[in-house]
Amino acid sequence: MLDSLFQPIYTSTSELTTSVYVICSLVSIVLGAVIAWAAGFKSRQSKGFLLAVMLLPVIVQMVIMLVSDSVGAGIAVMGAFSLVRFRSAPGSAKEIVSIFLAMATGLATAKGYLGLAALFVIVICAIMVISNFVNIKEKDDLQRELKITIPEDLNYAHEFDDLFGKYTKQAKLMNVKTTNMGSLYKLSYRVELKSEDDVQAFIDELRCRNGNLEIAVMIPPIEERVL
Repeated sequence: MLDSLFQPIYTSTSELTTSVYVICSLVSIVLGAVIAWAAGFKSRQSKGFLLAVMLLPVIVQMVIMLVSDSVGAGIAVMGAFSLVRFRSAPGSAKEIVSIFLAMATGLATAKGYLGLAALFVIVICAIMVISNFVNIKEKDDLQRELKITIPEDLNYAHEFDDLFGKYTKQAKLMNVKTTNMGSLYKLSYRVELKSEDDVQAFIDELRCRNGNLEIAVMIPPIEERVL
């Protein structure tokens, strides 16, 4: 029974009938909807992107069915698809995976491997959904931007070295600028904390050094991973 999942509902030697085409198209649309749901699960995706992912399998299926008997047409279609990359904005890793999954699904349904396509989509989408519940602590989670305002008479070069050694793994001075007619300095650091629980104590000790002037600890802007 399990082997039947890997058998196509039609072969290249058999004639493609209307009923077979309709069945393949319906399966492509349903699997595309599953992929779109998994791609948008706990993730901010535009309506247009989700709609494109849902319809991509049936579109790829239609193209493959039309050019399956023509090598020249297949090469021409391949060239047309390659142009899409140069007209598209860079996407995140999850978006790229969703697009390739949708295309692979369309290829499978175009060849009649409906059971294989369904099994493939279910497994990959399950992994995508489960990954949203796995909390992997990354190094970037402890990265912070630290802004300290100090009086002009304070030598900032090594004033905070002991505090940085106590509360951070590394600290780098990124920017220095004057403010308030030159009577104050604003220092910007990129630091990696040892622990998020020590932020308040870190700020309190910094306040003792800078005369209780303004201090800000912020999460750096998130840079989306693109492919």
